[in-house]
Amino acid sequence: MEEKYIKHRYEPILPSKDEWPVVKLARERKEFVSRVSASAQDKILTLTGKNPDILKEELETTLYREKLRIKQNPWVVDPDDEGEFWGKVKAALLQINSETKLNRSKRLEAYKEILERITNRYSEEIASNFNHQHYKFTRSVVTYGFSRLLNAARVKGFKSIFSNQYTLQDKIQITGETDQLRDLATKGTIVMVPTHFSNLDSILIGWIISVLGLPPFIYGAGLNLFNISIFAYFMNALGAYKVDRRKKNLMYLETLKTYSKEAIQFGCHSLFFPGGTRSRSGMIESKLKLGLLSTAIEAQRTNYQNDINDISGKIFIVPVTINYHFVLEAPSLIKDYLSITGQERYYKENDEFSNSYKISKFLVKFFTKGSDISVSVGKAMDVLGNYVDENGDSLDKYGRKIDPRDYFISNNQITVDQQREEEYTNMLGKRIVEEFHKINRVFSSHLVAFTAFELIKQRNNKLDLFDLIRLPEEEIFLPYQEFKEACEMVYQRILALKADGQINIAPHMKRSMDEIISHGLDNVGMYHAKRPLIKNRQGDIVTEDMSLLYFYHNRLHGYGLEKLF
Repeated sequence: MEEKYIKHRYEPILPSKDEWPVVKLARERKEFVSRVSASAQDKILTLTGKNPDILKEELETTLYREKLRIKQNPWVVDPDDEGEFWGKVKAALLQINSETKLNRSKRLEAYKEILERITNRYSEEIASNFNHQHYKFTRSVVTYGFSRLLNAARVKGFKSIFSNQYTLQDKIQITGETDQLRDLATKGTIVMVPTHFSNLDSILIGWIISVLGLPPFIYGAGLNLFNISIFAYFMNALGAYKVDRRKKNLMYLETLKTYSKEAIQFGCHSLFFPGGTRSRSGMIESKLKLGLLSTAIEAQRTNYQNDINDISGKIFIVPVTINYHFVLEAPSLIKDYLSITGQERYYKENDEFSNSYKISKFLVKFFTKGSDISVSVGKAMDVLGNYVDENGDSLDKYGRKIDPRDYFISNNQITVDQQREEEYTNMLGKRIVEEFHKINRVFSSHLVAFTAFELIKQRNNKLDLFDLIRLPEEEIFLPYQEFKEACEMVYQRILALKADGQINIAPHMKRSMDEIISHGLDNVGMYHAKRPLIKNRQGDIVTEDMSLLYFYHNRLHGYGLEKLF
C-alpha cells in the first residue's frame, strides 16, 4: 500500500481555542501547580513510608545533589536565588537535627514542611507558561520563516525569498496515520512519543502538530534548550514544561512525573521523548526512559478510578519517527556515545546549539541545502500497547475488541498496584520500540552509510569497534562497483522487510541504484566539515570521519542487516 503524504493544511479541529485543555490549564496555572506539588508530596511520603528518618535522608540527598549541581554544572537559565534557597533548606535541616526534644511525629511534620517548600519550587519551575497569542504568533513565524528559507534555496534570484512557490510540505514529508491521530484527538487524550535525534526536533514536531490542525500539545522539553534565547521563546510560546536532566533526586523526579500525570488527566494532549535525550549513537532508541511513560498508565488508571469509563477518559499513545539526512550535533553525540564506560554520568551539553547565532546559522544552511525531512505517524495504541480502531476501541492481536479497564481490576475493583503498573510500563515501552522500527523510513543516506561501514568492518574483521574507528581514513577506500553491489544486496533485504511491514522507505529510494547512491553521498552528513562518505577522484568510496560514518550507519541498526556481510 502506498503511503499517504500530507499536502495541505488541515482545518483546526474543534473545540475552539478557548476550550483547549492547554488553554484551561494556563488559566488555572496557579491552582494546577499547587495540586501538582501536593500530589507529589503525597507520593513521596508514600514512597518513604512516612518514616521521618527515611524522609530526612532523602531531603539531605536532594540538598547535597543540588548544591553539587549549582557548583559543578550551572546553566544560564538557572534562577538567581538557587544558592539562597538551598542555603535555607540546609539551615532548616540543621535546625531540626539540633532539636533533641522533637518526637517522631513532630520531626515528620518539620520535614514535611521542607518537602513542601521543595516540591512547590520544583512544580513552579517545571510548569509551562502557555499563552495562546504567543502560540499563534510563533506558529506563524516558524511557518513563514522556514518557508522563506526553503524558497530561497529552490527559486533563483533575490526575490526568491518572498516567493510562495514552495512550502514546508515540499520539504517535510508527513506520512502515516494522520487521519486517525486527528480523529482520536477529538475523542480522548493523545500522548505523542517521537524519536529524538536533534535539538531541532521540538520545533519540528510543534510545526507538525500545527499543520495537522491539532490543538497545541504540552511538551516535556529539556531545560538546556531554555539557555538559548531563540529556543526559549519558541518553547515557552508552545507551552513546553521544563525537564532538567541534571536533577536525579527522588523529589524532583516524582514532581516531574506528577506534573505529567496531572496534565494528562486534565485532558492536555502531551508530548515527550521517551528516549529521555537525543540518541547519542544515532540508533533508534531501544531502551526507553520509562518514568514519564508510566504517568500515562497512572493517569489512565486514575480516570477509571474516577469512573471516567467512556472514550473521553481514554489515553492514546502515538509513536512518531523523525528522519533527517544529517544531524548537526552528530560529531559530539557520537563522541559521547563512544566514551561511555557503562556507568551513569552527567552529560555536558555540547555547544552546537549554544547560542541564537549558531542555531540561526544552522537553520539557514539546513533549509538552503535542500535536504528532505520525514515525519512518520504510527498507529495509535492504548496504554497497554494494544492497537485501537477508528472509534478508539482497543483490539487484541486477533482484532477483537477488549476493555483495558479490566487490566486494572483486582477483587472486582480498580486498584493501585505499583508492581503491576511497572510491568505494564515495560510492556508499553517495548511496543513503542517495535513501532519505531516499523514506521522508520530508510533514506539513501542511511543505506550508503550502513553499507560502507559494514564493508569496512568486514575487511577488518579482527578489529573491535574502537580500533575500527581509529583506522586512518587515507587507508580506507571501497571500489565503487563492490560498494554498489553491496548496496543492492542491502536494498533488496530492506524491500523484503518493507513487504513484511517491518520498515518503510522514502520516495527517493525508488530510483536506480546509481541514483540512490549519488543522492545518499550528496546528503549524508552534508553539513559537517569532515564528510562521513564521499566519492574520490578515482571513483572510489572513502570516508573523512569513521566516527560520523558509524553514527549514520546506526540508523539501520536493529533489523538484522549486519548478517548480510
